[in-house]
Amino acid sequence: MVIPPAVRPPRLFDYLKPYEKALRETMEVTRDVAAASKIGRILGERLLIKDIPAVAIQMKKEQRYHGKVRAVIDSVREAGVKLL
Repeated sequence: MVIPPAVRPPRLFDYLKPYEKALRETMEVTRDVAAASKIGRILGERLLIKDIPAVAIQMKKEQRYHGKVRAVIDSVREAGVKLL
């Protein structure tokens, strides 16, 4: 019996837009609060471009509103998207 090799999911980096690849290269660290803030700002701008003025955020009970989560949510709010 031959077991087929495991299928690896595609890398997220392969699906990034050219703008995002350039953003990743300019950032020294991609896993800190400043990086999360930039990502939130980009997300907020894209929501406004697609005419989505408000979004609802649902968090799990164990997830706290601090650190990277707070940076992303605050950046989306600062971009002009209303949070429900």
